[in-house]
Amino acid sequence: MEDQGPKPSWQVGESAFYTTGKYGTDVRTDTLYVPTSLRRLFDNGDLTLVIPYVTVTSNCGVTIVNGVPLRTGGLCPSTTSSSGTFPKRVTESGLGDLLLIGRYYLYTEQEEGLMPSIMVSGRIKAPTADRDRGLGTGEWDEGVGLGLTKLITSKFIGFTDLGYTFIGKPEGVNLRDQWSYDLGLGYYFIPTVLVSLYYEEARAVVPAFENPRDVFLATSWRVTSDFRLNAGLEKGLSNGAPDYGASVGASMRF
Repeated sequence: MEDQGPKPSWQVGESAFYTTGKYGTDVRTDTLYVPTSLRRLFDNGDLTLVIPYVTVTSNCGVTIVNGVPLRTGGLCPSTTSSSGTFPKRVTESGLGDLLLIGRYYLYTEQEEGLMPSIMVSGRIKAPTADRDRGLGTGEWDEGVGLGLTKLITSKFIGFTDLGYTFIGKPEGVNLRDQWSYDLGLGYYFIPTVLVSLYYEEARAVVPAFENPRDVFLATSWRVTSDFRLNAGLEKGLSNGAPDYGASVGASMRF
């Protein structure tokens, strides 16, 4: 038998997410989220540190929360006027909020079994992004999640994810905790290329705003056993979500 060598212990990734939309306002917000990730791989899970660079062109009505642009109604205390109106549309760039994400697989699907793979996760967001420039909330967040994956046939695979995030409470702003979920179906066109379609929804962090809802089309290409490319397209379905979004990325295990 051929020696396969040691299993990879680490994974590094680089990606870029661009979104644009008016979020139910008369001002367009464009965001570019560029995270660099370092993941430690274990037999039954992994631990990931995400270090993002963020660019937001907006009037501060939308803020990046855990890597996702959400309508918050304005979180820039140094630029919002005393009358409550937003500042003019400007571009701000800088370090985003650091994320530490842990995942553990409680159960891995067995061949011809009925049980799906079951994964639990937890995350902590450190407030390293500048709130005064509209790049983050300026508060700590914590979240938990549950993911299920089931191979339906040799080519079709189903996904579902549930999450709950305890949102930090910035002074003077009423932000509420957020639940989220997604449902997805994937198809292996060839053994190394998976195309998936997801429906995603999350609770609006401001009570008066509409929940963000969208569909997301994702493609993953396993170029080699240790190198992957991915891309995605997003279409918003509500005022709480961006009108459109796109992403590209790559990851390497070693």
